[in-house]
Amino acid sequence: MSEPLLALENLEVSFPAGPVVRGVSLEVRRGETLGVVGESGSGKTMTALSALRLVPEPGRVTGGRILFEGKDLLTASERELRQIRGGRIAMIFQDPMTSLNPVFTVGDQIAESVQLHKNVSKAAAKAAAVEALRRVQIPDAERRATQYPHELSGGMRQRAMIAMALASEPDVLLADEPTTALDVTVQAQILTLIRQLQKELGMAVLFITHDLGVVAQVCDQVAVLYGGQVMEQADVQTLFASPQHPYTRALMESLPEFATGNRLNFIPGQPPSRPSEVSGCPFRPRCRQAVERCQEPQAPLVLSPGHAVRCHRVGEGGR
Repeated sequence: MSEPLLALENLEVSFPAGPVVRGVSLEVRRGETLGVVGESGSGKTMTALSALRLVPEPGRVTGGRILFEGKDLLTASERELRQIRGGRIAMIFQDPMTSLNPVFTVGDQIAESVQLHKNVSKAAAKAAAVEALRRVQIPDAERRATQYPHELSGGMRQRAMIAMALASEPDVLLADEPTTALDVTVQAQILTLIRQLQKELGMAVLFITHDLGVVAQVCDQVAVLYGGQVMEQADVQTLFASPQHPYTRALMESLPEFATGNRLNFIPGQPPSRPSEVSGCPFRPRCRQAVERCQEPQAPLVLSPGHAVRCHRVGEGGR
């Protein structure tokens, strides 16, 4: 197995109210897609932002390492980070309307990103911007490059964000719920597009989502986050065939195909706003399999070949 291109080791991210990412370790290799799945508030986006040292104030990375090609980005200078952000590691943000600048054309914004990371002329950068839009299958790319974000549909804005992220041909793509709020037809097109471009460029992709159906389509490995911690991690086939953590099973049982009669299954309650203040397992208050032992200090990740689970009840029959 090849060395990971991007590795988070025991990562911790904290805000004044407490930690939001707690000891997360993830690895993604060239040509591989790692899915990071969980409900809103589980720490997915903060984990991705930390990889680029973009955690918003007053949050900060308080522990662990962020290794890119073996170099710890937490020790990198701002100059080094400027070359890596958007160049070697790119990110598709969740909401394209707030991520694109409304007063500049789409083409100018992509061209600026190209010029920032490649030593090319302004004319060459504009040509690269048009080619990037063409690559993400936006019709009439030359005209679209001259338009402003509000002149594009939601699906086209999302494609423009992908074009901007891929214009510099990054080694790692961080995709933060890139299909949220899109209709199913456009969603399928964008998922197919990301997979095609990954094959062309040989990228490593970290794909953040709350949709297990999307995970099954695009991911090779999956990490399930809850309360800022990895609860379960395995390859996608193993996870779907044999989910071990109660939270993973609850997520899968919430899919429409598991509905009984006309009623969808759901997980009662809400994720904790301050998971570090929940005694024991952060999922315990919502878990149907919780026992008294689950109030004890958080279980470590139990490792087996290709599968890791954080639960005191791992291995018990009949769970």
